[in-house]
Amino acid sequence: MNFSVNSPFLYVVAIVVILFVIAQSVFFLIRAYRRGKAIGMDKAALKKTIVSSAIFTIAPAISILLGVITLSKFLGIPLPWIRMSVIGAITYELPAATSTATALGISLSETIRDPKVYTAIAWVMTLGILPSIVGTPILLKPLQKGMLKIKNRDSKWSDLLMTAMFLGMISAFLGMVFADIRTGLAGFIPLFVLLFSALLMGICGILIKKCKMKWLETYAMSISMVGAMIFACIISAIIK
Repeated sequence: MNFSVNSPFLYVVAIVVILFVIAQSVFFLIRAYRRGKAIGMDKAALKKTIVSSAIFTIAPAISILLGVITLSKFLGIPLPWIRMSVIGAITYELPAATSTATALGISLSETIRDPKVYTAIAWVMTLGILPSIVGTPILLKPLQKGMLKIKNRDSKWSDLLMTAMFLGMISAFLGMVFADIRTGLAGFIPLFVLLFSALLMGICGILIKKCKMKWLETYAMSISMVGAMIFACIISAIIK
């Protein structure tokens, strides 16, 4: 039997996983609502919180959908659907798949036909994310306590430290941005996308500070991500 990245079996697995994620979300939503009522929270406030939280998920959901579309070109739909629904980070999934394919000498410009390559990519994606899943419950509380102590001593130093940590995380992806700039104009596409994303974030920052659009603080990151993805599709079609 020929291997297919879009086989019915993989779709069944994907649907089961998605249904589990949805059931888990509904379960905790109900528990949170009941808990809110039990401690005396106003029903109107609870409903407002639920609605605002649902609206907040729209922009990230669009970026996740674009991530599924991007990965589905060579991995099919089921695996990216599972990965993005559970993990939801294209910034991790795509580099993991790309690095594995590069190590195996496989091009990601077309759908994968070799089950060994498909399995290797799936394993790297899964094992690579495990440290964060295991480490978070172990290290989160100590880190939070440490950051709280620093903030109580000096709030400015705490802000600088958080900014440095964020920039350190972002700089880990700069290698991918500048990796192909020697190959010609097409190699500058990641850099153009990065600059466009920064431009969108800057515009959001101006609107927040100058136009007092405080609500935009919640969506600024999502807007810059989605806008950059759309820009990447457009500029790639133009340059290539």
